[in-house]
Amino acid sequence: MFLGRYRHTLDKKGRLTIPARFREALHEGAFLVQGFDRNLMVLTPDVFERIYRRVNALSMTDPVARQLKRLIFSAASPVELDSAGRILIPPYLREAVALSDEAVVVGVGDYFEIWPPADWEGQQALLQDADANARRFAALDISPVDANPAGA
Repeated sequence: MFLGRYRHTLDKKGRLTIPARFREALHEGAFLVQGFDRNLMVLTPDVFERIYRRVNALSMTDPVARQLKRLIFSAASPVELDSAGRILIPPYLREAVALSDEAVVVGVGDYFEIWPPADWEGQQALLQDADANARRFAALDISPVDANPAGA
């Protein structure tokens, strides 16, 4: 599970140090894909495979499905940690999200995101608005209580 947020620098080659807490989950490598919010997503092979199967099963005659396939797969790049715990972010992905010399690495559960600092600050501002959060998340059932307890 990927949790927390970290600020790291990118070197001149575009390598980003991955937080030590995240590295063990990436021992089999990872997939770097363009995110939905002008960010990057780093997916373990298992998570990428699950998304691949679901997205690839969408009809190729559906224009929205084709756009989703293009967004995810045309920018997907397999990555591996080097001996220093870094991944190389290809230039086209750095350019796609305007990532330069610094990044914010944000854990979001099954995967983590890489953000340009200014864009992450914008996300933070949105996430700190309690009234907006109450409206935005009201329809989601995130109660910690199991709706169907075992044996019920």
